[in-house]
Amino acid sequence: MEGAPLRAAFFGTPEFALPALDALHASGHRIEAVYTQPPRPAGRGRRLRDSPVAERAGSLGLPVRAPGTLRAPAECAHLRSLQLDVGVVAAYGLLLPGDVLRAFRLGCVNVHASLLPRWRGAAPVERAIMAGDAVTGISLMLMDEGLDTGLVLDRCEVPIGPDMTGGQLRAALAACGGVRLPEALRGLAAGTLVPVAQPEGAVYASKLGPADRVLDWGAPAVRLDRQIRALDPVPGARAQFPLKGRSESVKVWRARPVEAPPAPAGTVLDDRLTVACGADALQLLEVQRPGGRRLDAAAFLRGLPVPAGTVLSAPARREG
Repeated sequence: MEGAPLRAAFFGTPEFALPALDALHASGHRIEAVYTQPPRPAGRGRRLRDSPVAERAGSLGLPVRAPGTLRAPAECAHLRSLQLDVGVVAAYGLLLPGDVLRAFRLGCVNVHASLLPRWRGAAPVERAIMAGDAVTGISLMLMDEGLDTGLVLDRCEVPIGPDMTGGQLRAALAACGGVRLPEALRGLAAGTLVPVAQPEGAVYASKLGPADRVLDWGAPAVRLDRQIRALDPVPGARAQFPLKGRSESVKVWRARPVEAPPAPAGTVLDDRLTVACGADALQLLEVQRPGGRRLDAAAFLRGLPVPAGTVLSAPARREG
C-alpha cells in the first residue's frame, strides 16, 4: 500500500459490511477495534448469535467490541486512548455521537448505500427499488452529526436491473463499496482527495414499517412488483389468502406484472394466481405460507387451490 498504514476502527454489523471490512484489512491498515451490535436471538431456538461482522472479525483475529451504545463515557475514552487515524462505518446500526466522530484524526468514512443526497436514512436499498430508480450506488462520505449530510469523498454507480431483488442489490452495492474504499482512504490520508458538499434535493429513505410489507391490490401491478422485489429476502411482502376456511398471511416472493382487463382489485383472475390490481394484474410466481417453505405457484396450488373469483386482501397491520 502507498503511504503509512492507518490506525483504524471499523463499525459494522450485517453481511453488507463484510466487503468493506475485508478491504480495510487487506489494504494493510491496522484495525485496532471492530465495533458491532450485540448478539441477537436468531433461528428457531432463538439462541444468541454474533453478527456477521463479529464472526468475520474473529476469523481475522481482530479485537471485537459490541456495546449497546456508544454514548457511554467509557467507550469514548477507550476510542480516544487508541489514538486512531480514521473510522470506517458500514451499516453499523447505531448512531455515532459527536464525541466518537471527533476521536479520529482524519474523520469517519461511511460506506452509504445510495447516491447522496438521494436516499439518506435507514432503508436506501429498499426505497430505491420501490421508487423505480434505474440506478443507485455507493457514497463514501465523511460523517458529521447530521443524518447522512456529510461531505462526499467518492461514489460509484450501480444499475438496478428490472428483476433485481433487495438482497441482490445490497450485495452489488457492498461489493462496490469494498472496491472503492481503499483508494478513498489513500486519497484522504494523502490530502489528494477533496471532499465535496452534497447538492440540494435530499430524499429520505425512512425506516421500513409493517405497512410497507402489505400488498395493496389497489396499487398498479408494476408498483407491487417493485415492492415485492425490494423486500426480498427480508422482511417479505404479504397478502391475506382465504385458505381452507380461514385467512392466512402469505408471503409473496416473486411476481410478474401482466396486462389484464379491469376487475375488482384483489380478485384472482385464473388458475395461475393472477391477481387484479389497480392497473393491470400481477401473476404470483413464488409464495410461502406461515411456517412453510417457498413454493412456486404451481406447487402451492396443487396443495391449496385458489379458484378464480377468490378475493385476496391485505393482512392486518398488527402482523409483523
